Amino acid sequence: MAGEIHIPSLAPEVVGHLGVLPITNTMVNTWIAAGLLLVFGIILSAAVKLRPGRLQNASEFFLEGLFVYFDQVTGERRKTMRFLPIVGSVFLFILLSNWLGLLPGTNSIMAGHAPLLRPANTDLNLTVAMALVSVASAHLLAFGTIGFFAHLNKFVQIGTIFKSITKGPIAIFTALVEFVIGLIEIIGEAAKVVSLSLRLFGNIFAGEVLISVISALAAALIPTPFILLELLVGLIQAGVFAMLTLVYMTVSTAAPHGAESH
Repeated sequence: MAGEIHIPSLAPEVVGHLGVLPITNTMVNTWIAAGLLLVFGIILSAAVKLRPGRLQNASEFFLEGLFVYFDQVTGERRKTMRFLPIVGSVFLFILLSNWLGLLPGTNSIMAGHAPLLRPANTDLNLTVAMALVSVASAHLLAFGTIGFFAHLNKFVQIGTIFKSITKGPIAIFTALVEFVIGLIEIIGEAAKVVSLSLRLFGNIFAGEVLISVISALAAALIPTPFILLELLVGLIQAGVFAMLTLVYMTVSTAAPHGAESH
């Protein structure tokens, strides 16, 4: 028998309060995902031995696959090892938080008039925050790799304009063009945040709405193919977000054009 249709709102629903702090269903999902990853990390750390067991073997096999895949982007294992903790954590968190909201029966656990659990990435606040962390991490790594002023010079080149004044009109024009290109690069960095956050939010939120409608209108087995599809979408979106983060880090930490020859 068809149940009542609960269409998720764009904003996450409040399911309780911690003092004066409102707790939303996406926050509950986020805490559970972070807690599960923390527990798994502790268990895995305790299981590491010279003679590996099944869990350690499986984890090493997974990491070796990631190393090979990441090396194709970074071009060297040293950068892969440096970026993996951030990119790998982002991937696992997005994947787990996406899949938690698809567990059978989670939509039926109600807190007031809203489900207690909702995929964390249907909260635009979270996707924007993760996008900011992704882009900011790339810049911080660049500052530590190629130097603060060398990286900043990719965007702000006011000094070049002043130096070109004594070199003639062609040099001044070239410096002005480079300055405008730097401004466009700054806009591009802001566009990265918008693109990352909206892509993840839009795909996961659309899937949540689809599953909610199909589950309410159709029989119990009918939504199963859509849930399986959303499992795949969750995996793909986690992979896309993580790989774009890896690309941003790789590009940002590359030496500026001409620096190698200098």
